[in-house]
Amino acid sequence: MKPWHPLQARLHRQLKTRALLPRQSSILIAVSGGQDSLCLAQLLMGLQPHWGWRLAIVHGDHGWRPDSAANAAHVVGLAQQWQLPVWVETAKVPPASEAAARRWRYQTFEALAQQHGYSTIVTGHTASDRAETTLYNLIRGSGLDGLQSLTWTRSLSPTAPHLTLVRPLLAFTRQETGCFCQEQGLPIWTDSSNEDLGFRRNRLRRELLPYIRQHFNPQAERALAQTAEIVTAEVAYLDAETDGWYERAVTPHTQPSAWEMSQSVLQQAPLALRRRLCRRLLQAALNQSPSFDQVEKLSALANSPNGSQTDPFPGGAIAIVRQGSIWLVPSEDDARKLYKTKQLR
Repeated sequence: MKPWHPLQARLHRQLKTRALLPRQSSILIAVSGGQDSLCLAQLLMGLQPHWGWRLAIVHGDHGWRPDSAANAAHVVGLAQQWQLPVWVETAKVPPASEAAARRWRYQTFEALAQQHGYSTIVTGHTASDRAETTLYNLIRGSGLDGLQSLTWTRSLSPTAPHLTLVRPLLAFTRQETGCFCQEQGLPIWTDSSNEDLGFRRNRLRRELLPYIRQHFNPQAERALAQTAEIVTAEVAYLDAETDGWYERAVTPHTQPSAWEMSQSVLQQAPLALRRRLCRRLLQAALNQSPSFDQVEKLSALANSPNGSQTDPFPGGAIAIVRQGSIWLVPSEDDARKLYKTKQLR
């Protein structure tokens, strides 16, 4: 038997340690044609006899580039050469942004996985991608949840909790995947959009990170990826702690719609958990991610006197302090209804 490449051996150990891709799993490999996804596909095919996976290739064509159809045909040709099933989906309307493209890809991959009986989708995200996402989110002002970035696994969507998204290459850098492809003679498709500095990610990758490596830390990518790994574990712990505090502190009401939070429990919570409690409540009530200022506005009511209230949140919701409780109601009208029912006094 041909000896494993060092990257293959590393990935094998990683998969065993983290239990990322169980034996006999049905796996869709997202292949763009770039070096990271080709490296991932080749590594998984090499490990397949040991793990007994059922593998297939999926490719999403955004329709952004004149050569996108040729790119898709390139991936199909590789899949046929590898003797793996392959599906290509093309966006009916080109996505308007990177975020929209990402949503379209995952929705498309989810539909294909369910249609063809695959339980896992894997992508070629690397430590370099993780570092870039962490840095980008830090610049945007994200909290810990944003800094953890690109976790090893997650459910693909709330509508498909049985489908798992896995990123097996988060311990490898882009330099390593590039060297592997070169050594293996893999035909990398060069995506011209990666040169477009109109995309923020490209500007960060091509201008900001090289500057940081040159002037601050030659190992900046590994340092940022390591930070994301540390933060991921800490976020998991904080989320578990928040679950218990939230159950103690928050009571939902339906007639009329309102959320009641114990002022005394909020006072007892450490500041980090207090903010997470307020953020979780606002997410549930407003159906959107609140800003730092909105979280601070609600958190400040922990020590505010009876009768205090906030100015409106998005959509007109307000928070009011009454008799040891903080009430979050959709509008001033809802607050008046609660007065009439004597829930607010």
